[in-house]
This record gives sequence, structure tokens and C-alpha cells, in this order.
Amino acid sequence: MTAQGTERASKKQASSMFKDAEAFSTFSVNDLKQAKEFYGQTLGLDVAETPEGLELNLAGSTVFIYPKPNHQPASFTVLNFSVESVEKAVEEIGRLGIRLEHYDLPDIKTDDRGISRGPGPKIAWFKDPAGNILSVLEIK
Repeated sequence: MTAQGTERASKKQASSMFKDAEAFSTFSVNDLKQAKEFYGQTLGLDVAETPEGLELNLAGSTVFIYPKPNHQPASFTVLNFSVESVEKAVEEIGRLGIRLEHYDLPDIKTDDRGISRGPGPKIAWFKDPAGNILSVLEIK
């Protein structure tokens, strides 16, 4: 094999299969009925039941929620909602009876309302009944 042939063989080809594929995110819960009530009735999202779980039909995307008996909530945010005003979203979340998360960590601090004001976008976190972390964030 020539040096040029070896160079061509060692270069990896990028896949073309994924760039046009429809993609969606998933996460688990321990109680599908509670999840349906929370996402559909409390948050007011469009929720469709399937034999395998729940589909959240959001503006331009779909998120799939599936039941898992040994579910462990992730230690990171699984779903972000971009909002015009975090302040207004936090008020609404409070009216819905949802508790906001408060952090006082070296890299994440929230104020008394539960809002992190930087660096990065204004953001507030809350949890679903299964303990999954969700957020509202203001991107300007």
C-alpha cells in the first residue's frame, strides 16, 4: 500500500445517516400515571399515551417518557423550557404548587426565588414527581 493509500484508509468517513434522521429525547419515570398528570394537567403540555409510555409533543419536538421500575432520577437537567421571562415562569410554577430547587454550590447559586442569574442564561430548576430535574431558562 502506498503512503497515499494508507492516509486515505486511516481517515474516518463521517456518517450521513444521522444528519437527516428524526431524533427525540427520552427519560424514565417510576409512575407513568403521575407523570401523565404532572406533564398534562399540571404543566398543560400535549401528552399522548402509547403502549410503551408517554409522548410529550412540544413546540417542534417530541420527548418520550417511559416507565422504569428501578428508575433513578438523573443528577442533571433532562428537559429545558425556553421562556420569555424566568421571573414570570417562576411565579407560575409557584402558583402550580411546584417547589423550585435552590442551589448554593461553587458553580451554581440561586437566589431566594430559586433563580440562577449567571453566568449564562437566567434559569430556575424544578422536579417532576419522579425526581427528574426540569428547568425554565431565559435565552436573550
